[in-house]
Formats: sequence, structure tokens, C-alpha cells
Amino acid sequence: MAFKIYTKTGDLGNTSLIGGTKVPKSHLRIESYGTIDELNSYIGLVGDLLTDAHSKMILREVQDRLFTVGSSLACDPDKEPLMKIPDLKQEDIQLLEKEIDSMNESLPVMKSFILPGGHTAVSTIHVARCVCRRAERLCVHMQQENLFVDPLVIQYINRLSDYLFMLARYTGHLMQVPEIPWKPRL
Repeated sequence: MAFKIYTKTGDLGNTSLIGGTKVPKSHLRIESYGTIDELNSYIGLVGDLLTDAHSKMILREVQDRLFTVGSSLACDPDKEPLMKIPDLKQEDIQLLEKEIDSMNESLPVMKSFILPGGHTAVSTIHVARCVCRRAERLCVHMQQENLFVDPLVIQYINRLSDYLFMLARYTGHLMQVPEIPWKPRL
């Protein structure tokens, strides 16, 4: 028998966290991991647009880590110690930092703010960066509302948005697409 994708259990606007706790679909925890899912989809799109094999490989790692982040956010924190949920590690953040530093070495120094654009791949990376920043804001909001968020999750998402900014610049550089400097109207 084939697995059915629909369960009808959410038809009244509630869903279950990992661990079984029922919450409204509008719950901040659901919004947080839903935004991580959206980010993961954009990261997949970015990977499809890139030609650089190394960046594509790193993005696959990022997608795996985003599933880890989503699992952490989707889990009832009172029940998590009893479950086998994958964890982020400090090395995951260090990988992003290493990649940021490596890309930065081959880029010219920024002399102004840069407008997203110039190529579909560059623009899409900036969209992913913006979704990443929204995910970070939601996780910080959870923390402010005293809803448990692993501090490494917030740190990882923060570093990931930095990585995506650098990846947009680096991708433009590899594609020989000129950056578009912001020239404020005075």
C-alpha cells in the first residue's frame, strides 16, 4: 500500500511537534521551522543555479544542517532529551567561517553597499540570505518569548546569512558579473 501524504489531522489548524505536543499552526515555533524549510528550498534553487562544484557541495552540507535545525525547532523541548534528534556542532559554524574567509580572499574590498542583482544566481542567493535573516529573527523572537532555542541554532543561522552574502559576491565574481554599487540619492 502506498504512503498517503495527507493525514487530515491538521484540518482544524493544529499540528504536532516532534514528541506529540499539539500546537496551533500559527505558533512561533512552527513559523520558525517553516521559514527554515523555505530557506532550505531556496538553498536548493541556488545550488541548481550555480556551476561551481565546491559551492554546490557546501550548499548540500548546509541543506543537511538546515534539516538538523528544523528538527531542533520542531521538537518539543521538554521531550527532546528522550529523543535522538541530530545536533548542530561548533564545527558546522567553523565550516561556514572557513568558507567565508576563503571566498573573501579572492574578492575586491567592498567600497559601498551592493544592490542585489546582475544575474539570476546572484539575485537568488540574496533572496535566500533575506529568508535566512527572517529565520534568525524568528528564532531570536522565540528566545525572547522564553521558548527554548539551542544557542548554536541562532549562531549557525547568523553565520549562514553572512556566508550567503559572501557567496552572492563570490558567484558574481566567478561569473564575471559586475557588482551593482548602491549610489544613494543626495
